[in-house]
Formats: sequence, C-alpha cells, structure tokens
Amino acid sequence: MQHDDAAPVKVQSAEPGEAYETDVIIVGAGPVGLFAVFELGLLDLKAHIVDVLDRPGGQCAELYPEKPIYDIPALPVVSGQGLTDALLKQIEPFHPTFHLTQMAEALERLPDGKFKLRTELGTTITAPVLVIAAGGGSFVPRKPKIDGLETYEGKSVHYAVRQMERFRDRHIVIAGGGDSALDWVLNLAPIAKSTTLIHRRDDFRAAPHSVAQMRKLVAEGKVRLEISELKGLVGADGVLSAVSCHTKEKGAYEIRCDDLLAFYGLTMKLGPIAEFGLNLNENLIPVDTQKFETSEPGIFAIGDINFYPGKLKLILCGFHEGALMAQAAFKIARPGERLVFLYTTSSTDLQKKLGVA
Repeated sequence: MQHDDAAPVKVQSAEPGEAYETDVIIVGAGPVGLFAVFELGLLDLKAHIVDVLDRPGGQCAELYPEKPIYDIPALPVVSGQGLTDALLKQIEPFHPTFHLTQMAEALERLPDGKFKLRTELGTTITAPVLVIAAGGGSFVPRKPKIDGLETYEGKSVHYAVRQMERFRDRHIVIAGGGDSALDWVLNLAPIAKSTTLIHRRDDFRAAPHSVAQMRKLVAEGKVRLEISELKGLVGADGVLSAVSCHTKEKGAYEIRCDDLLAFYGLTMKLGPIAEFGLNLNENLIPVDTQKFETSEPGIFAIGDINFYPGKLKLILCGFHEGALMAQAAFKIARPGERLVFLYTTSSTDLQKKLGVA
C-alpha cells in the first residue's frame, strides 16, 4: 500500500448553524470532491465542503478504508483510507472548510445570482458556484430485520469495517452472501478468534475466486459456514454474546459471538439533491462534457453522480471532470478576471500556493 503510513491530516471543521460565504460549495467529500478542492485552489477559489458522513473520504473511507484500489494513476496499490489521506495532504495548502455530519437540505438562488445552501443543522453557505460530488447520493446500509437491533449498532453490530484491528481476537459473525461479506471473511479470519459466515442459502453472489477461498477455509476448519436464517441478537446494553439462528433441520439455535458484521448491501438515496431543480436521469444528473455543468447554470456535477454519453464510473474520470469544472467555475466566481492557464511544474506562482517554491 502507498501513503497509508502518513500521519492523518487534520481537517478544518466549521461550527454548525452559522452562516458562511465562499467561492464554491462542494456537496460530497469523497475523492472527487477532495480533488476538486485542489483544482479550485490553484485558481485561488476557496471551497466549503458539505458531507453527511463524519469524516472526509466518501465511500473510500466509509465502506472500504483498508481495501486496496489498483486503478489510481501512478499508485500501483493504495487503500481507500490511504487515498483519502493523500488527497487531504494535497489540499492542505488551500485550507478548505468542512461541514461534516450534515446533509445538504435546501438550495435557493438569491437575487444576485448566488446560491444559498442550507444543511439539516441550520448551517447556511452562500457562493456563486455549487458543485455536486455526492457519488451515488447517501449510502444507507440494508439492515437485518431483527428486533432491538438499534441497541447494538455501533457497539457490537457493524455495517462496515473501518479498522481491522478492532476485530482481532474476537468471535465474529459475518452475515451476507455478496462480495463485501466474503471479502471480510477472508480478511478477518486470520486475526479473529473465530469467524462464522451466515447466509440463508448455499449459493453466493460474490466473485467465484472469493467463494472458492472461503470454502477452502471452511474445509480447513478456519471458518464456520452456517446456511441459516439470522433471527435475533442475544446480549445486554449493546454488548453481544450470541446471535440466534434457525433452520428447518436444527430449529432455533445460537452462535456465540462478540460482533455481528451485516453485509446485506447498500441502498443509495439521492436525498434532498433531488429537489434542487435539476433534470435527473434515473437518479443521475446529466451534464455537458465541456464544463460538467448541469441544466442549472452555476451548478456542476462531477464523479459518479453525473451522467453523459460514454460515462465511466471511475475515480480517475472524476478527477478529470473536476479539473475542467474548475476552469468554468473561475469564470463565474471571478467575472471580468482573465484566466491564465499555468502548469504546476513551471509556474512559481502555483508552487508558492502549494508551499513548494
């Protein structure tokens, strides 16, 4: 992995409920939104970033922080968290302001043409440019239908793995039959005290290679496979002691565990962005391919949230879209000013901004 050993970069978080003004509002703090901060910063445009998660990184930090990514240019392999940390380090010279754990709730265009964004916590941000970099929207895990589940969430029931070490020497149960469930069986089995995979049928949606590896671990006695229905949780005060299961053959029975990791997939919700007055195409935002501007002048969409002919949902494509968006954003935020295209390799002005001159 590359960049994973770097010290975490501190982000500047704003107080919720206050009013702010800036050059560009970015909705979404995933890799594409973070790189957009860099491209805007090179043009002296300040950015405020709004995200419903409690940390920057989007899907990379929330869903697979320790999972390797292989298609980032010049990085043969980097984890989701490693990529996030590197991007945060890259934008550090531009001092972006983050509004985390807040959903963008409402948007209005003011008489002077600027946008005023309001979050669910009462924060307002005013800017001449709005950039939507919200991936597929807000990701909501599909949860098992179990009574009392909320009591255990965040303590003993998890929908993502943020730190593998959290599960070292623990008795864990992983529920699900897709790629996420199988991936974490393979990754956590070597460090957990015991690993049990529960799925309602002996047929898996995961990659065949992962399924084969899982079955090999089962045959070696390193993983327990239960073809069963997950029915309930056993424990107290949010601390699990077992999960209860049921099959026709065995009836009701329990499996000892300290943690339940439920991977039943994710539901994408566009949320209030759908009310921004944009022309949506199957919950995606159509844009042009010159500026990646939406049907509403001054609002841009980059990354997985947008749609155009030939679109590829790749992080590197989102980086390209962010670079072109920034050029167009400058003309809106700085009307009348001349835009001079410069290269970071040869421009001492850009190098001074980056603190490397």
